Amino acid sequence: MATPSIPAELRKRILFTLGVLAVYRLGVHVPVPGVDANRMVAFFESQSTGIFGLFNTFTGGALERFSVFALGIMPYISASIIFQLLQTAVPYLEQLKKEGEPGRKKINQYTRYATILLALVQGYAMSTVLLRATDPHGLPLVTTLSFAPFISFRVMTLITLMSGTCFIMWLGEQITERGIGNGSSLIIFSGIAAGLPSGAMRLLHMVQSGEMNGAIALGIIGSMVTIIAIIVFLEVGQRRIPIQYSQRAPTREGMSQAQSSHLPMKINFSNVIPPIFASSLLMFPATMSQFIQNPTLKSLADSLHPNHPMYNLIFVGLIVFFCFFYTEIVFNPTEVADNLKKYGGFIPGIRAGKSTADYIKKVLDRLTVSGAVYLSTICIIPTMLIQQFKVPFYFGGTSLLILVGVALDTSQQIQSHLLTARYEGLLKGVKLKSRRVQY
Repeated sequence: MATPSIPAELRKRILFTLGVLAVYRLGVHVPVPGVDANRMVAFFESQSTGIFGLFNTFTGGALERFSVFALGIMPYISASIIFQLLQTAVPYLEQLKKEGEPGRKKINQYTRYATILLALVQGYAMSTVLLRATDPHGLPLVTTLSFAPFISFRVMTLITLMSGTCFIMWLGEQITERGIGNGSSLIIFSGIAAGLPSGAMRLLHMVQSGEMNGAIALGIIGSMVTIIAIIVFLEVGQRRIPIQYSQRAPTREGMSQAQSSHLPMKINFSNVIPPIFASSLLMFPATMSQFIQNPTLKSLADSLHPNHPMYNLIFVGLIVFFCFFYTEIVFNPTEVADNLKKYGGFIPGIRAGKSTADYIKKVLDRLTVSGAVYLSTICIIPTMLIQQFKVPFYFGGTSLLILVGVALDTSQQIQSHLLTARYEGLLKGVKLKSRRVQY
């Protein structure tokens, strides 16, 4: 039996996506001028379990090298969060959302402007802390303070980091339009996946040198495998609401029977969006507080450390909020109920119209609560393991959730392309006859 070949269109999209991700990974190794790369690595190794470790994980190691992509995709994600929140509060943005494709393009344009602004703010903050920071041996991280009479290190850093963020944003949009899946999620996925081999080698070195017990290392690996299995099981889990249609279809015996179907509703409807949004929001104030010498901000920075209970509490609160917020934006029970009524569908035992919408909303709220509990548990348990076993590198449930969630979403995208290609292949060469009455 011959193995079915990959359709040309799908192969082109996969190769394009891999090519764009390769360009992104190459850019991670291009340093910002004026910074000693070895001192930067030593500095971030001492901060590997803090907020810098979390940020460095999402940037795929670009932050510890202080490359042109040091800010990663996070400014764009933060800007997207801001404008999604504003769409429910600002009438102008709400009206743009209702205009369809032209309105969406306008909102995307505003999001890009906000991304540039956030990149400038974060780039200024990073250049400020680098001018003050030293490596563990007391040597300055910045080796060149000026490049020309009017171009200081801070100006060069602002221009470089802003340009790198804009380029990553463009790469993500290209993957979304011409590749497979969500470009922003795939860029974060590639960054996290790139750190897995080095993390495994570091864990092996710790076991060989006696810094960590082999049983503890096996326990960490076992917990990762268990968490991945739980994520896969719950990500594909569904609550199926039975649907029946008033039209009756004839059977082979000549009798008629009611058509039945179901409305699938995922347990985790919002996927990996809440943890990404929550992490992005927590990273921004925590990063800013690192760069301003103030006792109050220093206390805030300590509270927003990933191993601090306050961080976990705020993180869980943001995850719950974004679970409900994202579900409210994406899924409209009233619209689903109206479509069912329009096509003659109904839920057995539930009246059509408002009663159906209320029932779907009730089921959706329960699933959202379950999804929020599941996401919160997955995201904070590995952080507690880090604190308990003193793991000297960042290993978070958010990273595992993003890896598994994006992998499942990408596989679904590939399957949909395969189904589309198969359907087009079946119709190829078939002549559709007109149903017009011939005289």
